[in-house]
Amino acid sequence: MKEKEAITAAIQNAKKGEEAAYTLLLNTYWKDVYRYQYSKTTDENEAEDITIKTFAKAFDKIATFNDDYKFKTWLISISKNIYIDHFRKRKTETISLSKEKDAYKIKDDDPTPVDKLIIEQNLAQLLAFIKQLKPHYQEIIHLRFFKEMSYKEISEQLNEPMNNVKVKLLRAKKLLAEIIKNSNS
Repeated sequence: MKEKEAITAAIQNAKKGEEAAYTLLLNTYWKDVYRYQYSKTTDENEAEDITIKTFAKAFDKIATFNDDYKFKTWLISISKNIYIDHFRKRKTETISLSKEKDAYKIKDDDPTPVDKLIIEQNLAQLLAFIKQLKPHYQEIIHLRFFKEMSYKEISEQLNEPMNNVKVKLLRAKKLLAEIIKNSNS
């Protein structure tokens, strides 16, 4: 019963920011969290890293700890969530399994003649759609997307405030989208 009271007091003191309380909690529960992580990862370094992250997160969030629950259970659930996040990140990392000979293959990013024709046709169609806009909308689309000018550069060229340029460009894009949508229906 004495140990339970000491842990409860340490949790309360940790909530107040006392370093000694953090040390006591860390020393008391380190082995439990580490053992749990080692059983999941079977890698000492990973288990230690996740255990460190567990305590860091727990101590950051100690004010949210509900005294109705066991501290060890709370720590293990934090540790479990960190493990899941860690595992997801590790799972999404791409690993090249290609053979050494594949390293010498060079991808040709140049468009094929067919791709060029499709691009030209799409560009011609897009230009036809843009011509359906009012002249000031055509101009702002041309400056932004064909000349690739920044909002600031467009603002200076048109001698208009930057907010007006942004609103006008938004409106032009919306109108252009409606024209394209109506042509496809």
